[in-house]
Amino acid sequence: MDKLYIVMPAYNEQDTIKKVIEEWYPVVEKTGKESRLVIVNDGSRDHTYQIMQKCAQNRPQFIPLTKENSGHGATVLWAYQYALREGADYIFQTDSDGQTVPEEFGQFWEERKNYDMIIGHRKHRQDGFSRYIVTKTLKYVIKFCFGVNVTDANTPFRLMKADTLKANINLIPRDFNLSNVVISVIYAKKKLRVKYMPITFRARQGGVNSINLRKISGIGLHAISDFRKINETLKTVKNEKENQKH
Repeated sequence: MDKLYIVMPAYNEQDTIKKVIEEWYPVVEKTGKESRLVIVNDGSRDHTYQIMQKCAQNRPQFIPLTKENSGHGATVLWAYQYALREGADYIFQTDSDGQTVPEEFGQFWEERKNYDMIIGHRKHRQDGFSRYIVTKTLKYVIKFCFGVNVTDANTPFRLMKADTLKANINLIPRDFNLSNVVISVIYAKKKLRVKYMPITFRARQGGVNSINLRKISGIGLHAISDFRKINETLKTVKNEKENQKH
């Protein structure tokens, strides 16, 4: 039976974390005894981790982890590496703010063997117009920097084959803020099997969003420089592989 690891970063989510665990834990139970729900506390300043520990007492397939704060993207990458070390066959990433719907996971799981990655496409978003604009802008930035079209590069609702992720994860810079974006780009550049499926994306269910429009703009401007460096790395890797063939 395939071993699924659902991984989530969590930062100051004391208002939502218990409900999120209650919603997502049945998914790993249904998937198999070896599957796990893993939530990584990213140095929260509230009671997020304490609530996680309490919820784990009667949920043997839930693993609460904690580490120093490093940001969303770096924490997601940390969680991926943890799941790979633990021998996951498939890794699913979502966020711990309650915006995604567990009932929509099933259709992704049914398609898992046909694709290297299945990503949720946020067609009907309820998280604000500014976030919609950011996603659209990011799509054009990716096209400019990498020359590929990516439907929804940063969606926190993605199911990945562990073997494919393991083969590509070292191309992502350590502590990078937009690790999921880079993963989406790498898969597009390499023409790996990727499918986008529409999902519901609710308004944040509680707490305060730690990323505002000003922070997003700053991250975006810095990302353009980082994206160009990453693109050069991808070109170098491609050229090395082509030279090995000759």
